[in-house]
Amino acid sequence: MKIILPAFGSLLFALLFVRCSPSQEKAEGTNNSEEEYYERGDFSTLEKYDAHVHLRKGIDSVFILQAIADNFKLLNINVYSTSGTPIEEQKAYAIELMHSMPDRLGFATTFSLKNHHQEEWVEETLAYLKKSFEEGASAVKVHKNIGMEIKDEDGNLIMVNDPMFKPIWDFLVENDIPLIGHLGEHRNSWLPLEEMTVKGNRDYARAHPQHHMYLHPDRPSYEHYIQVRDDMLENNPELIFIGAHLASLEWSVDELGKRLDKFPNMAVDMAERISHLQYQALTDWQKVRDFMIKYQDRLIYGTDLRHSAQDIVDEGIKDPEEMAQHAHRVWLRHWMFFTSDTLMNVPKVEGSFKGMKLPKTVVDKIYSGNAKKWIPKMIQKKQ
Repeated sequence: MKIILPAFGSLLFALLFVRCSPSQEKAEGTNNSEEEYYERGDFSTLEKYDAHVHLRKGIDSVFILQAIADNFKLLNINVYSTSGTPIEEQKAYAIELMHSMPDRLGFATTFSLKNHHQEEWVEETLAYLKKSFEEGASAVKVHKNIGMEIKDEDGNLIMVNDPMFKPIWDFLVENDIPLIGHLGEHRNSWLPLEEMTVKGNRDYARAHPQHHMYLHPDRPSYEHYIQVRDDMLENNPELIFIGAHLASLEWSVDELGKRLDKFPNMAVDMAERISHLQYQALTDWQKVRDFMIKYQDRLIYGTDLRHSAQDIVDEGIKDPEEMAQHAHRVWLRHWMFFTSDTLMNVPKVEGSFKGMKLPKTVVDKIYSGNAKKWIPKMIQKKQ
C-alpha cells in the first residue's frame, strides 16, 4: 500500500492493520440485553464514519492519523467557492488521499458555476461529474453560495430550484448518486448575535459578517431558503438528498421530522449542528431522544472538521498536534452525548444537559450503517 504521509508512515501502518479487540468482537456479536448500550471504552474499538470533513494540504496528515487512531473513516467533501481553492485542486488531493488509503478515505465532488450563463455549461458540468465518478467520487456537494451569492445575468440570486440545474439532478437520479446540500443557513443567522442560541453560530457570524444574514436585510428570509430547497425536492422526488448540517433545520427536531416524513429519499448529516440538538435537550431531552430513535435510519454522523473551522480558530489552534487533539475531543464529546446519560457541559451550549444514551442499534446506524446506506460508494474496496 502506498503511503503519502512519510513523516507518520510507521504509525499509520500499525494503525491501519490493528485487529479488532476481543471486546469489539463481543460487542458486535451479541444481542444480550446487558450489552444494549455502548460505554466510553467502546469509542475507539467501534468502526465509525465522519461523513463530512474538509481535508486540505499542509496539516491534514496528523488529523488523518488521529482519525485512524479513533477508528474513523472519512468523507472528504469538495466545495465550490468563487474565492477558495479551485475544485480541480481539491479533487486532485482528495484522489491522492483516497488512493493511498482506499479503506479509510472517500470524497464527494462538486461542480463549478463560473460559466453558468454559457450554453455549454451543462455539458461541461456533466462531463466533469462523470469523470469525477470514474475517479472514485461517491456523491456531489452543493453549497449555500447557490441562493446566497451567485447571480444570473440580471443580477438576481440563483436558487437551487432554478431549471438550469434540472439536467444535473436528472443525471444524479439516473446514476443513483446522492446530492449533499448545504442550502440556506442556520436560522440563527437571521438573528442578532445576542439572540443566537449556540456559541458556534455567534463565533461564525462575528468572523464572517458577510454570511450573517441579520446584517443583510435585503437578502431573502430564512423561510424562503427552506421553501426553495423543499420545492427542489418536490420537483425531483427520486433524487437521493442528504441535507448537510441537519438540512438547515437544526433549531427544531419537529420541523426536521416533518421534512423527513415528506421526503422519503432525504437523510441528513449532523455536521457542525450537534450543538443544536444539545441545546434542545436542555429543555426537552425526551423529544430529542425520541426524534433520534424514530429517524435512526436517516441520521448520518459528521462534524465539518477542518483546519480552518471556526471553533478551531477561536481556540487559537494552529499546531497540527493540537488540531489532532481538538478533533479527538470533539469526536469523544459527541460519542458521550450519543451513548451516555451523564450530565454534560460543552463549549457551544450554555447550561447542562443529559446525554441521549441511545441503544447500540441506533448508535451503529448513526456512526456507520447510514453512511453505508445513503453513500454506498463512500469507501472504495482495497484492490
